[in-house]
Amino acid sequence: MPPRTGGLFAVGGPFGRRRPPSRTAAAAASLVLGLGLLGGAAAGSWLGDDPGAAPSTADTYAHARSAWHSIPVDDLFPRTLRGKGEGPGGADRVWTRIAVAPDSSCGGGFDPLLAKALAPVGCKRLVRATYTDTTSTSVTTVGVLITTSGPTGMRALRQRFVAEKLDERTDLMPRAYAAKGTAAAGFGDDQRASWRIRILTDAPAVVYTVTGFADGREVTDPQSAGEATQRGATSAPAQSGLGNDARGIADAIEAGFRRALATFTETTS
Repeated sequence: MPPRTGGLFAVGGPFGRRRPPSRTAAAAASLVLGLGLLGGAAAGSWLGDDPGAAPSTADTYAHARSAWHSIPVDDLFPRTLRGKGEGPGGADRVWTRIAVAPDSSCGGGFDPLLAKALAPVGCKRLVRATYTDTTSTSVTTVGVLITTSGPTGMRALRQRFVAEKLDERTDLMPRAYAAKGTAAAGFGDDQRASWRIRILTDAPAVVYTVTGFADGREVTDPQSAGEATQRGATSAPAQSGLGNDARGIADAIEAGFRRALATFTETTS
């Protein structure tokens, strides 16, 4: 099914349990992502009349959405990620980037019901990349959604996801970026095994991951990373370490995102 080109939908009604048909996306060349938007958040701290005064969170968000300048793709999505102790049993993990999607609108990036759940914070931009492990047996898409919301909206969305455990629902999974000619070529909706969704509140952003097997096998019992990494979990995502991949890569990209923000601020202030 080709990606939708529209924005996110308004929330309405209870969520169902159906899973949409699979889809694939085109491969992307290396590019510089327009995420200076985020660097501008901290840079705006020194734009007031009183250089020593701390800006409001609202001011920081406003600057973040207005500064679309360059943070290199390799800073946001490094070619190699190392997860010390991130694998099952505390094993080290290494993931290699195999594809980067062009920055885009959010159409097609999420299952329809997840799009509805995220709609209150809006969509400014969506950037994604896909990684594989050292054995090329697992594939993971990671995305950063830049929202149009203010801090109040981001806090409200985070509280709702936590209170209603929306990040554990199988009908609210992100979609994969399945780049042709890579180990993720067969990574469609039916291949999704585990996922993680992080709603940030100190920046207008949502960081997420979704994992699957590189051989394209269908997964009938997907499980969120939080559940799949619990002690004693016996699902396929848990035993294969796909929950660990979803958690480890999401944490690594979130941490790198914050470092890139700080670096951009230092070089532009």
